[in-house]
Amino acid sequence: MAQLSARPFTGRHMALVMAGFFGVVIAVNILLANLAVSTFSGTVVDNSYVASQEFNGWLGAAKADKALGWHMALRRSEPGTVRFTLTDASGHPLTGAGVRAQADHPLGARAPVVMTPREVAPGIYEAALPAGRWHVGMEVRSRGHVWHAEDDAL
Repeated sequence: MAQLSARPFTGRHMALVMAGFFGVVIAVNILLANLAVSTFSGTVVDNSYVASQEFNGWLGAAKADKALGWHMALRRSEPGTVRFTLTDASGHPLTGAGVRAQADHPLGARAPVVMTPREVAPGIYEAALPAGRWHVGMEVRSRGHVWHAEDDAL
């Protein structure tokens, strides 16, 4: 039987191990930093001063929306289709409403999708929406009121 001779672990070997380890760590950090920067713009609003001036108006509109007591349930009815179920404060369907919606990708990776859902049953509205995760904001006009709602569609 041939006997294997053990080669000594030298300083050169240790230097290669250290260089390899830190090389992998640095490469992964650079990759993750590039992915983070390319998928999020870093802004929520373009001009925070202007947004702060409109804040009280947004609060008033939200209070009026809540006072109506209307409700929206959002779900995927089939691939590529999203279903909005709209009810009033007493749980009756909101029929004949004018509904406009916009779906935004949470990270801004896709262009916004503007939808005009059509009523397929009393209080049930459907529109096309590509697969993926979306944040949906909608405006409902019915019974002389304008109501706004937001939800996430998966």
